Amino acid sequence: MLRVKLIVNLKLQPTPEQARILRQTLELANKACNAISEQAWGTQTFRQYNLHKLVYHSIRDTFDLSAQVVVRLIAKVADAYKLDTKRERIFRLHGSIAYDDRILSCKRDDRVSIWTVEGRQAIPFVCGEYQRKLLPFRKGETDLIYRKGSFYLNAVCDVDEPLLDDAQDVIGVDFGIVNLATDSDGEVFTGAKVDETRRRYAHRRRNLQRKLTRSAKRKLKRLSGKQSRFQRDTNHVISKRLVLKAKDTTRAIAVENLKGIRERVTVRRSQRARHHNWAFAQLRNFLEYKTRLYGVRLYAVDPRHSSRECSRCGYTDKANRQSQDKFLCQSCGHCANADFNAALNLRARAVSISQTSTSVDKAA
Repeated sequence: MLRVKLIVNLKLQPTPEQARILRQTLELANKACNAISEQAWGTQTFRQYNLHKLVYHSIRDTFDLSAQVVVRLIAKVADAYKLDTKRERIFRLHGSIAYDDRILSCKRDDRVSIWTVEGRQAIPFVCGEYQRKLLPFRKGETDLIYRKGSFYLNAVCDVDEPLLDDAQDVIGVDFGIVNLATDSDGEVFTGAKVDETRRRYAHRRRNLQRKLTRSAKRKLKRLSGKQSRFQRDTNHVISKRLVLKAKDTTRAIAVENLKGIRERVTVRRSQRARHHNWAFAQLRNFLEYKTRLYGVRLYAVDPRHSSRECSRCGYTDKANRQSQDKFLCQSCGHCANADFNAALNLRARAVSISQTSTSVDKAA
């Protein structure tokens, strides 16, 4: 049985004293990480096994940490150097740290028992009903995060994937800039509100950055992350809508293979901010994990010339794409919305792939 990894976010509700202890725990842990990183860099020892042998006892003695916490901190430093070993890694004072089941456990009364520098603390948490249902599937590490004065736990949950439905058809989905997504049924998810939000926040940031007063800096801090959270929510809404439609109609979903889209796609100067601001990969990733969660097939097809190919006769020409939203075939005269036409082409390519794979399976 395959599994889907989901992240469940729990907001801790510590007392003022417990909040102080949690901050001290993060500070001491990250100071220990910097000490480990300094030795790793000085000796060019980056593999976790070798680094453990090098620093374990000295770090325990110097910082008076529990054995399992030191193991997790060594793993954090080793993971940081996996990206590259060209520079020494420095860890923020309140950077997140990872816990495992030996130093953190969830209680039935919506509390967690968590290791701190002053011993175990029982701290209540809040979460949604959907997140609470996933908690029994918690597995592996849980990250303690301090953000804007609040503490959170990000828990990894392994959920069993349902069996894939036998798709009777395919929904093609074309990603765009003006329209974030258009499917082969003709449903359009417009980006007008998203673009309005982007421009509004950009205008606010620009004006506040010019003032450079204390109140302006406080306002900038409050604005931080609002746009990205709005975009993330929008991507969740779009992806869930598409997956539920496919599930209810026993269809698969076909999307563009987005690898290299930033380099492959060129846009007008006026649309550059839109193009580089929107999280195409995030929307694609949300679709991917939601299809796995609901048992819907997902095809990633080659998008080349999908916006220039006529979905009716197959004629492909650059001149077919009259404008951002208009498609007019130079061969048969077929006229349609350009994004809708591309979605139909993606659907047709996925249908061809599915029929080929079915034929191979029957032959086998």
